[in-house]
Amino acid sequence: MLASDMLDLATANAFSHKILPDFLRGPWNGVVELGYSMALVGCVGALIRRLIFTPEKLKGKSQLEGNTILLLIFTITTTSFIVESNDNPDSFWEPIGYWVLSFSPSDQIIIASYWTHMIAISIFLFLIPLSKHMHLVMAVPNVFFHDAGPAGKMKPLAMGADGRAVPLEELDIDSFGVSSYTQFTWRQLIDGWSCTSCARCQDVCPAYASGKSLNPMQVIHDVRNYANEHAPILLSGEQPEETMMQRISDDAVWACTTCNACVDVCPLYIEHVPKLTDLRRNAMMETMEYPEILNTAMGNIESASNPYGFGAHERADWASDLDVKIGEPAEYIYFVGCAASFDERNQKVARSTISLLKEAGLDVGILGMQEGCSGDPARRAGNEYLFQMLAETNMMTFQELGVKRIVASCPHCFHTLGKEYADYGGDKLEVFHHSEILAKLQEEGSLPYLSEVETEKDRTITFHDPCYLGRIGGIIDEPRSVISGVDKEPERHGRDSFCCGAGGAQMWMEEEPDKRVNEIRAKELAETGCDTVAVGCPFCSIMVKDGLDSVGSEMEVLDVAEILWEQIKKRDEEIHSGVSIQ
Repeated sequence: MLASDMLDLATANAFSHKILPDFLRGPWNGVVELGYSMALVGCVGALIRRLIFTPEKLKGKSQLEGNTILLLIFTITTTSFIVESNDNPDSFWEPIGYWVLSFSPSDQIIIASYWTHMIAISIFLFLIPLSKHMHLVMAVPNVFFHDAGPAGKMKPLAMGADGRAVPLEELDIDSFGVSSYTQFTWRQLIDGWSCTSCARCQDVCPAYASGKSLNPMQVIHDVRNYANEHAPILLSGEQPEETMMQRISDDAVWACTTCNACVDVCPLYIEHVPKLTDLRRNAMMETMEYPEILNTAMGNIESASNPYGFGAHERADWASDLDVKIGEPAEYIYFVGCAASFDERNQKVARSTISLLKEAGLDVGILGMQEGCSGDPARRAGNEYLFQMLAETNMMTFQELGVKRIVASCPHCFHTLGKEYADYGGDKLEVFHHSEILAKLQEEGSLPYLSEVETEKDRTITFHDPCYLGRIGGIIDEPRSVISGVDKEPERHGRDSFCCGAGGAQMWMEEEPDKRVNEIRAKELAETGCDTVAVGCPFCSIMVKDGLDSVGSEMEVLDVAEILWEQIKKRDEEIHSGVSIQ
C-alpha cells in the first residue's frame, strides 16, 4: 500500500498521473490512505504501550531503536495526509486528506511536509538493514520457506537420493551438527533477520521462566549479531575463532527442553530449537563437550537399550500375569517404552493400558526383550548416531514381526516412532497415543466412557497437556474424552500448555534447586483447586508429582488410562458383589 505511494511521490506523481488509468486513481488513493491510516493507528498504539503502559519485558531495556522507528512511521503517516491535501483529494476515497484540506494548509507547510516525509522515508529505508526492522524484507521468504513438515521433527545426519536417511553402514560425513556459523542452513540463518523482537518466544520458554540462561529470542539475535560482527571474516571465506556454541553459551544450549513452545508461538515461523539441537550434536559427537551427567543415560542406552540400565530380559516382567502376547505378531503392538517397562510407578500405566485394550477385544501384544529405546533421549541430547542405531534396530524388529500398528503411552515414543521413524523406513507405520486409541474405542462402544462407569464423583480432575502430545502431536481432545472431560483447566493448557521440564533429555540431567521448571507447572496445576492431575506421559507423571511435592501440594497424579481402568474395575467389583449401580 505504502510503497506505491512512496514511488509516486519520489517521481513527482508520474505513477498516478501518467501510468495509472484514470478509473483506478480513486480506488488506488483510497487504498493508500487506508494503508497510512492503519500504520498511524498501529504506531500510536505501540508508542503508548512502550512509553506509558510499558510491559515488564521491556522495562530496563533500551528502547531507542524501536521508538525511533515508530516516530519515523508517525512522521511519514501524518505528513502524508498533509501532502495528500494538496492533490485535490476526493471526499469519498480520501476522507482524511479531504478533512486536512478544510484547514487550508499553506504552500510552505505542504512543501515542508513533503520534504519531511521524503527525508523520514529515506532514514527509515537506511535503518532497515541496520536494525531489527530488516524483518520487513526477510519475513516473506522466512514464512514462505518455513518447514511444513511435522512439528518438532528432527532431520537425520544425511539424506539419500531415495528421501530416506542414509544407513549407518553407508554414512560418510566429515562433521556432526553445527559448530561454525556457515554450517547452519540458509533457512536457519535468515531467521536472524526475520525476528521482530516481539519476545513471544521468551514469554513461553520454560527454561527462561525458571531463571536459566536460555532466552530463545536472544539465540536468534546471537545468530544475527555474530554475522554482523564477523562479516569481514565470513565474507572472505574464513572462519572466526569464536564458535556458535561460545556465542550462545553452553548453559543456554543445554537448558532447552525442546518443548517447541517458542517455535509454535512465533508469528514468522522462526525455528529456535533446531539451532540448539544442531549445536548439541556437535558437542556430543565431535567436540565431546557436553554435561558429564549425560554419560550415565547415554551409556545405559548404548549397552542396555534403555537409560535406566536394566537388562532387556526384565522389559516384560510387569506383564507376567496379564496373559498378553510377547514377541509375537499382533494387530496392535503396545510399545511400552523405557519408563513404563522399568519405572515401578509407570508400570501401573502400562498394566492399565494393556488391560483396557484387552477389555475392548483388541488383538494386542508387546515386544518384550525385542523392544529397544525409541531413541528420543539420545536424539534430543545430540547423540544422533546412537539414535539412528536404535531406530534401525527397532525397524528391523518391526519388519520381522510384520508390525503395522503401534500404541504408545509415552508421547516422546509416540512422536519419534510416528513422525521421525519415517526417515528410517517406518513411513507405513500407524502410531497411536494410548489416549487416542482409548478415545476411539469409547466412541465405537468397545469401552465405556468414564461417566458411564463412575458410580459417584469421588475426585475433581484437571489435565496437564504433555508438550509432545498436545502442542507437537496435536492430541488435545482425546485424553480429555477418555476421562469424560476435566473439572477445571489450568491457566495454560492445550497447545499453550507449560512444559513439565523433562523433555530434551532434561529427565537425565540435574536442575538447580531454585530453577526447576516442574515447580512452576506444579503451582499452576495446584491453583486449579482440583485433587487429581490427569496426565498422558510417563515423564510428566514423574516431574509433575515431584513438583507438587516440592510446593507442598497433596494432589494425586494419575494417567488417563489408570483413571478409566480403575473405575471399570470398581464397577465390575460392585457387580460381582451384588451391589446395584444407580
